[in-house]
Amino acid sequence: MYNLSCYNPSSFILVGIPGLEKFHMRIGIPFCVIYVVAIVGNCILLYLIAVERSLHEPMFFFLSMLATTDLILSTATVPKLLSNLWCVQEITFSGCLTQMFFLHFSFVVDSAILLAMAFDRYVAICFPLRYTTILTPQVIVKLVASIVVRSFSVILPDVFLLKRLPFCGTRIIPHTYCEHIGVARLSSADISINIWYGFAVPLMTVISDVIFIAVSYTFILHAVFQLSSQGARQKALGTCGSHVCVILMFYTPAFFSILAHRFGHSVPRNVLILFANLYVTIPPALNPIVYGVKTKQIQDKFILLFSLKKTQ
Repeated sequence: MYNLSCYNPSSFILVGIPGLEKFHMRIGIPFCVIYVVAIVGNCILLYLIAVERSLHEPMFFFLSMLATTDLILSTATVPKLLSNLWCVQEITFSGCLTQMFFLHFSFVVDSAILLAMAFDRYVAICFPLRYTTILTPQVIVKLVASIVVRSFSVILPDVFLLKRLPFCGTRIIPHTYCEHIGVARLSSADISINIWYGFAVPLMTVISDVIFIAVSYTFILHAVFQLSSQGARQKALGTCGSHVCVILMFYTPAFFSILAHRFGHSVPRNVLILFANLYVTIPPALNPIVYGVKTKQIQDKFILLFSLKKTQ
């Protein structure tokens, strides 16, 4: 039997990056800069999509969802990361659960949005004449609702799986933020359900997204290479360039991090934690830059916005 206090701990201690404590102050500076870039970049992107009627299309609506989710991911992790590195390492139990939920929730939402964007490109390239009749506002609303409901349903059980555990021993988390398995391992109880659910269900959800994205791009490439004009091929592939870049930036470090934590026992822990922090900070900062550089409509509106401000 465990004391009742074990089931409702007041707080945990996030130690930051073990072994690099004396460099915490310096390490926090680039993370702070990256966070500012992510906030400014995604806010500008959301503003451009909101005010420019020419960007009121399904592709840019999904892009605005991606920017919103990136803001949630950054804000759920980086401020506390900077707090851990610079001053306060304590986090309340409820705060830890909240951070964990939004961290995993935004990851699953991001994956689903990338799948929706792949479907958008599939329809635009394979069925260009039926694009507006297939991706109607009603269909988009249903897609958004299904993305949110699915992600919420997959991640919410993590919260209850942690709340049922007793934490009578150490409450020191060797990380900069709370994540499901890392917190569960502090418990002295059996956490086999946490490990099974924490790895299997979200991972299978994301893997299914990757499979459907791959299928979508298989059909896209098949349709593109059937085009007779070289210019038409380049134009069709160009519309997918930014999406492919974002897919690679999102999934490559994610799967590397998961595999490294699962099988990379020889990798130093501080390297794994540094990589995990880069994963939650770099993609949100780079996504708006990639779309700004590789999407002509956004690039034109961005230049127009700042040229107007200079003339005023």
